[in-house]
Amino acid sequence: MPDPAVINASPLILFAKAGRLELLRVLGRELLVPAAVIEELERKGSGDPVAQSVKNAAWLSLVPAPATPSSVGAWRLGAGESAVLACALQYSGALVVLDDREGRRCAVAHGISVIGTVGVVLLAKDQGAVPLVAPVLDELIAVGMHVSDALLERALQLAGER
Repeated sequence: MPDPAVINASPLILFAKAGRLELLRVLGRELLVPAAVIEELERKGSGDPVAQSVKNAAWLSLVPAPATPSSVGAWRLGAGESAVLACALQYSGALVVLDDREGRRCAVAHGISVIGTVGVVLLAKDQGAVPLVAPVLDELIAVGMHVSDALLERALQLAGER
């Protein structure tokens, strides 16, 4: 099995709210969620439906995050993003699932592969897990995903839906 994917809060929140958390499984890797991300999800309380969905997904591995390297700390990211990147740096071929722009830039600067929520949806279509990208993206937008018109259009073009 390839090195793991380490998942940040926003993709977890969006997929859980849309009832599509299982789409993360299309990554075909062990899926790690650092403790700092769980703490972020529990800010509304440990009974929050999103936090409960993530905790109840037995195929997600909740892991402690290592200390944040100074090279990541210098980016002044949130605790969740820093934990995701610190965890990913423990593996030579890790993938991070991250939407935050600065977090993505930090990942690239550290040679870490990145995919975002939209990328996971495109991969899900490629693998036959969803028949169309547009309805899934509409669901994610309805639950709070912020995506530019240009990115939305590009995703639909890549999916062959435009």
